[in-house]
Amino acid sequence: QLQVVESGGGLVHPGGSLRLSCTISGSTLTDTAIAWFHQAPGKEREAVSCISRSGANTNYADFVKGRLTISRDIPKNTVSLQIDSLKASDTGVYFCAATNTDWGRSWCSSRAPHFMSWGQGAQVTVSS
Repeated sequence: QLQVVESGGGLVHPGGSLRLSCTISGSTLTDTAIAWFHQAPGKEREAVSCISRSGANTNYADFVKGRLTISRDIPKNTVSLQIDSLKASDTGVYFCAATNTDWGRSWCSSRAPHFMSWGQGAQVTVSS
């Protein structure tokens, strides 16, 4: 069974950086597409980034382009999300989602229903 655990949230000052991690079990990253979603207080969940099974295809939402990097460590089964130049609007819960359904090695999606397994979320608060 594919399971997902996030880590790395916390309180960060505006302009600072944060690294979130997503570790999966029950599958390998080469068989799993990973996406990150962000839910700000009182707002709907929105896609942030995704990385395909091959690792070659990555997508970023417009509001984080240039500030965010998604990467993965295959031996550790971990995908990391580095967010720089944090803003107050980045505050919220960050969810990692995974699917090992074979949509193709370059497949990546921003649609939450495509992902079968979700972590519990990591709280990020950007405040001075």
